[in-house]
Amino acid sequence: MYPQLKAIGIETPEQIERYSLRQEAQSDILKIYFHRQKGELFAKSVKFKFPRQQKSVLISGGSQQYRNITEINRTLTKIIDELDQITNTSHQEQDVKKKILSDLRHLEKVVASKIAEIEADLEKL
Repeated sequence: MYPQLKAIGIETPEQIERYSLRQEAQSDILKIYFHRQKGELFAKSVKFKFPRQQKSVLISGGSQQYRNITEINRTLTKIIDELDQITNTSHQEQDVKKKILSDLRHLEKVVASKIAEIEADLEKL
């Protein structure tokens, strides 16, 4: 019934509770969360990474200048359509401020981890 989800290995789409989508560098990260089973502490989730499609767009006709842009992968849009059917939600655009803050917090964690790793390497010297 859900061919795109089956194609990426989701065998039980009826168990899907929600999903999240974020952009990271030149990729879109889709995370699908399943209903928590009895006795489980955390809900099971799977993560997929889709490269963004690159396009060259003509900026101005007279100068023949082009600019490279990226857009969401066509396969991912089909998967999101199926996920919206399952979760009965039409995901509206996330509040821009919340998204930026979320991305910033994620970046802070990554940078802090890398700094700690470098400091540990310095201690070894």
